[in-house]
Amino acid sequence: MSNICNQCPRQCGVSRKEALGFCGVPEQPKVAKAFLHMWEEPCISGTLGSGAVFFSGCNLKCIYCQNYDISQNNDGKVISIERLQEIFTELINKGAHNINLVNPSHYTSAIKQALTTMKQQDILMVPVVYNTNSYEKIDALKSMEGLVDVYLPDIKYSSEKTSLKYSSAQDYPEVSQKAVIEMYNQVGNPVLDATGLIKRGLIIRHLILPGHVKESINVLDWISENFPKSVYVSLMSQYTPYYDAHKYPEINRPITRNEYERVVNHLYKLGLEEGYIQERQSADIQYIPNFNLEGV
Repeated sequence: MSNICNQCPRQCGVSRKEALGFCGVPEQPKVAKAFLHMWEEPCISGTLGSGAVFFSGCNLKCIYCQNYDISQNNDGKVISIERLQEIFTELINKGAHNINLVNPSHYTSAIKQALTTMKQQDILMVPVVYNTNSYEKIDALKSMEGLVDVYLPDIKYSSEKTSLKYSSAQDYPEVSQKAVIEMYNQVGNPVLDATGLIKRGLIIRHLILPGHVKESINVLDWISENFPKSVYVSLMSQYTPYYDAHKYPEINRPITRNEYERVVNHLYKLGLEEGYIQERQSADIQYIPNFNLEGV
C-alpha cells in the first residue's frame, strides 16, 4: 500500500501510519462491529442476514449521522488485514448471504488486498457488497472492479450548498454522481437468485431529509435522467435527528407524512418502480446497531 493516502476525494496526502487525515483513522482497518445484519434491503439481508462489517472513521462529516460513535468519534478496534479476512470467513461460516462493507471508502487499499487474497484462494463464496456514502474517487472504484459484486451507494444531496452545510463536502453532488455512474457501469442492474437474494448489481439509496423535499426530488430526477427505469432505488424515510442535528433547527425533527408522500409520489411519477420504499415508522432507534466490537 502507498504511504501517502489519496484514497478518497479529500486527497489528504498524508501518511496514515504517522498522521491522521480527514477520516481520522489509521491506515490499518479499524472496525467497530461485524455481525449478521437483518435490517438492510430484503434482497441483501434475506432470511439469515447480511455479513455487515462496520468500518470506523468517515470521509464525510454529516452532522446528523446515526452512526456518529464510529463515523465521527472513531470508536472501534484497529485490526490486521489477516484478521479482516478471518472476520469475512467467520461471517460466511455463520451463514451470511454476503459480505457487506459498510463505509469502506477510506480503506479501499486494505480491503482490496484482503479480498484479492481470498478470491485467489477461492474461499470467498458469497457476493461482496460495497455500502457507501458515494463520496468516492473513480480510481478507487476502478481498483475494486471484479472484487465488488453489489454497489449500495447513498446519494445524499443534489446541491453544493446543502452538502457543504451538512457534510462539509461542497463538491459532493458532482463527485457522487460520477461515482454512481461508474458503479453502474461495473455491475449494472440487480441480478437476483431464485430465492430473491442479490448476486450482482446496483441499488441506489436516498435518505429523505426534513425540510428538503426539493433536494430529494432533484436526486430522483437525476437518477431518472441517467439510468434506465429498471434501476433499483431504495427510498429511505428513517431519518432521526442524531449527533449535532439539534444545532440545525430545520432538520431537528423526523420527516412529516406530507414530505414522505411528496417524494414517494414523485418516485412513481418518474416510473422508478423497481426497488424499495421505507415506511415512515422506520425512523426508530431500535434499527441502529450497538457498536460494541461484536465479531471484531
